[in-house]
Amino acid sequence: MDIFLIILAALFIIAGIVGSVVPALPGPPLGYIGLLLMQFTQAIHFSAWFLMGWGIAVVVVLLIDNFLPMWTTKRFGGSKWGVTGSVIGMIAGLFIPPVGIILGTLIGAVVGELIYSRKFHIAIKAGFGAFVGFMLTIGIKLAMSFVFLYYYVVEIISMI
Repeated sequence: MDIFLIILAALFIIAGIVGSVVPALPGPPLGYIGLLLMQFTQAIHFSAWFLMGWGIAVVVVLLIDNFLPMWTTKRFGGSKWGVTGSVIGMIAGLFIPPVGIILGTLIGAVVGELIYSRKFHIAIKAGFGAFVGFMLTIGIKLAMSFVFLYYYVVEIISMI
């Protein structure tokens, strides 16, 4: 049973890394599930504080993931139209991997702002803000997911 849980944990941690880049998958929560699966084995045990701390960190990252792109878009002068456009562009960009997501976010915010204000310089700033927020959230989620991978590898090596 331990081998099954360890393999399943690896799959969840890998899915967490992929999900940190692909918006349709919740990256850090998947990686965290991988850690929890490891906890249910006979050979690997994390402390309750460790698991609670990372659980709280995952919730914080999820909140950041939902609000940071909107905040940076608005901070760079964008409106609700720019935020909405960036979300639509990101979803449309899913069909043109891997750069479609990034370019879709940027172009969507610009188009949304152009529809709203028809001022090109404002639209470009808002698009850049959406791009910055999106890239920051990807970086934060990837960092957390690779930390989960690190703990996985350390625990597997300690078993050998």
